[in-house]
Amino acid sequence: MPDDILSPDEINALLSGAGGDFGDLSEISDADAERLAKISDTFANSENSVINMLAGKNVTTNTGSPEVLTQEDFTGKFSEIPFLFSTTFGGMDDMPLALVVDQKGALTLADFMMGGTGASVPEPNDMYWGASQEGLSQIVGSAFTSLAGMLAGRRLMPENTSSALGEENWRAFSLEPADKKIWASPVSVTIEGLPPFNIWTCLTLDDALTISGYMRDALEGKKPQPQASSNNNSIGGGRQNVGPAVDVRPAAFQPLGGGSGGGDPSPIDLIADIPVRVTVELGKARKSVSEILALNAGAVIELDKMAGEPVDILVNGKLIAHGEVVVIDENFGVRITDIVSGARQ
Repeated sequence: MPDDILSPDEINALLSGAGGDFGDLSEISDADAERLAKISDTFANSENSVINMLAGKNVTTNTGSPEVLTQEDFTGKFSEIPFLFSTTFGGMDDMPLALVVDQKGALTLADFMMGGTGASVPEPNDMYWGASQEGLSQIVGSAFTSLAGMLAGRRLMPENTSSALGEENWRAFSLEPADKKIWASPVSVTIEGLPPFNIWTCLTLDDALTISGYMRDALEGKKPQPQASSNNNSIGGGRQNVGPAVDVRPAAFQPLGGGSGGGDPSPIDLIADIPVRVTVELGKARKSVSEILALNAGAVIELDKMAGEPVDILVNGKLIAHGEVVVIDENFGVRITDIVSGARQ
């Protein structure tokens, strides 16, 4: 079957993950629903921008209908244990936020983070789960930047970021009971030439309504009250650190242009504060497995570059420039000698 044609299983997964029977929305007023829909759109736009930048391919994001349902009912929507990403809203009482992602989607994102093409889903391991967390952290950072503009310039920063593969009895918010009501908004992400996957943005219903109230106040011109930030950790919701976490928190995200909230940010503004991985490649070599097994201390590996040739400078695995190695105090550095044609396009 061609790669760009969905199998029946993939179609069913999409229908069950981002469509079909929706939860009871009677606990949310029409005004709250409209404001929370803007949060859904903000995360969908950030997912589109960040994944497009990482993959270098066309990305389509479709926002499904948000649901209000219990954690137990939300867990029951998944036939496979998903990947759970957790952070808190630094600047808003450390409210927990959870992103729940299909395993295949999380590993695809990790592959792009590590310079791959997404053509094959890598085998899960701690390194790839850590890369998934970093990619989702970039998405959250971009979304927080946009949300700050909707909240009268309230300074938002992802804090206590952590992630883990869900366990058998997983919940989006692990410290909340199974009957706790949550607001969950699905986004279907389709990367050119690859099967789609889902990312769910989840808030507890109480926190979702609180944020909606902040948005209402911003529209009415009320200034936000300064919030104290705690130093708690969170994984899968709540304020708890579970398992080893990869510290990939972005720098403080705040609105560009002084945070006035006036005018929509440009596409560049949405991703301007997102951290990227810059690597310098001295050279490459191809070896057989037997040659690798024969390596020992003192062995020399000959690279494919001549001494004195410029080194390659890569951003998220993409070649953008050439340079020369320099020494700054006791650290190595690289001086850019030329920019690769088309790197800024």
